[in-house]
Parts: sequence; structure tokens; C-alpha cells
Amino acid sequence: MSVAYDSNNIFAKILRGEMPCHKVFEDDVALAFMDIMPAAEGHTLVIPKTPARGFLDLPVAAVGPYMQRVQTVAAAVKNGMLADGLTIQQFNEEAGGQVVFHLHFHILPRWMGMPLGRHTGVMEKPEKLAANAAKIRAGF
Repeated sequence: MSVAYDSNNIFAKILRGEMPCHKVFEDDVALAFMDIMPAAEGHTLVIPKTPARGFLDLPVAAVGPYMQRVQTVAAAVKNGMLADGLTIQQFNEEAGGQVVFHLHFHILPRWMGMPLGRHTGVMEKPEKLAANAAKIRAGF
């Protein structure tokens, strides 16, 4: 059973400018911004501008352009955060671990010898998010 897209989800509000974010990238296809409850320093989210609840809801014609943006942002995160590698995650529906029901990819920079943190619900300080966003923007 398919569940309808809720245009009042937090990411839709960010897209409409109704909620703030620490933006690292935006074009006509996607928006990338800092996760306010990061599991790693520099944790970035990439969302499509096309309303889609999950990956299977994104129109096929939109998948390629969106994934190109995910790849572009991932490279900037790796470069800007001087990371050794990346973890890229995407969750679908509650049973799959999705919390916000607007399609999004998590880009998590990783460093050798540093375990991945948890998405604990603790909000990062805005000045730290702004500093990391600036580092990632410089990585493009």
C-alpha cells in the first residue's frame, strides 16, 4: 500500500524556505544541507526538489539527475571535511528506518580509526554546523 506524500514534512518546509537550514548546495534538482543531529562531523543531507516520500516514489526520469547531485555533494563532503572515506545511507519507510518522509540521502564523512556515531537526537550547535557547511562548500 502506497502512502501519500505529506507536503508539510520538515524537508518540504525547508525547500519552501519556511524552516532554516545550513545550506551547502542548491540547484533546480536538489538541495543539500547539514543534518542538525549529526552522526558524524560534516553529516550532510541531500534531498530532491521533486516531492517524493521515498526512493521508490521518485519518478524514474528524476533518479539520474538527483543521483548525480548526491555524488557531487558526496565528493564535496569528502574533500571539504578532509575525510578518508564516506558512508552514504538512504532509508525507506518506518520499517526501513526512515524518520522524515521526504526522500533524502545521508552523506557521512569517515576517518580511519573513528567509529561512526549514532543519530542520537542531540542537536549540534549552529556555529559548528555553519563552520562545517563552509568547509563543505569549499570542497566543491
